[in-house]
Amino acid sequence: MTDITEFAKICIEAKADGIVLINTLIGMKIDIYNERPFLATKTGGLSGPAILPIAVRMIWQTYEKYGKAIPIIGVGGISTYVDALEHILAGASAVQIGTANFYKPLSPLDVIEGIKIIWMLKT
Repeated sequence: MTDITEFAKICIEAKADGIVLINTLIGMKIDIYNERPFLATKTGGLSGPAILPIAVRMIWQTYEKYGKAIPIIGVGGISTYVDALEHILAGASAVQIGTANFYKPLSPLDVIEGIKIIWMLKT
């Protein structure tokens, strides 16, 4: 999909309650010493911090085009409150933490506390 807003349009027309942007992207890693892909399947899921800027862009593009026509749940690369706030400022109504739960199980609590602190500083 080259234009994520086309997907959002289809969801809006289908009367979806909301959309989740984005999820794992397909990537590839090559072992330069053995001159072959690292994965037996050659390509596989790329998630976590590497996809944060892509997720933020797609959320922003969708929000810019459709505003509040449909709630957006921001997913992709969130491991800190800064990451979560980037998604929210781009237009997400809510966020989901995925990959970070594997290497930092308390990251959801850290995100909540960080957002609380920023909120208190702003008010």
